[in-house]
Amino acid sequence: MKKGIITLLLLVGSFAAEAQELVWETNVNKALEVSALTKKPLLMFFTGSDWCGWCIRLQKEVLKTPEFAAWAKENVVLVELDYPRRVPQTEEVKKQNNELQQIFGIQGFPTIILANGTTKEGKVNFEGIGSTGYVAGGPAAWLAVANGFLKK
Repeated sequence: MKKGIITLLLLVGSFAAEAQELVWETNVNKALEVSALTKKPLLMFFTGSDWCGWCIRLQKEVLKTPEFAAWAKENVVLVELDYPRRVPQTEEVKKQNNELQQIFGIQGFPTIILANGTTKEGKVNFEGIGSTGYVAGGPAAWLAVANGFLKK
């Protein structure tokens, strides 16, 4: 009995550790470098992390789950573009995030953009793959939408 409980605790702990290991870049240029090396598209998460209820719900129900973590490691480079109200940001991060909000025409949060990005002669070009936000139904429902974009 004790062996079974210990095994269960180790299994649950490994899933929790896996979900925490995800790296969310906040610098899009660094994310583009990783994307070029890994040949994976960017998953850009436009969020109001400290005030947007739907953003917080998406994080809790999907983005912080073991299912999402396993999928993300295989398929995308994660980029968080945050627009907090209470958490300070550098002017550089604010400028970058506002420019990307304009480029992609983001009008509401949460918005997730899947895109390929290339840098040529110092200029970044993005090719959109798909866009989504909160999807009811947990990680399976959200991942079905994301996988639909990646298969195109």
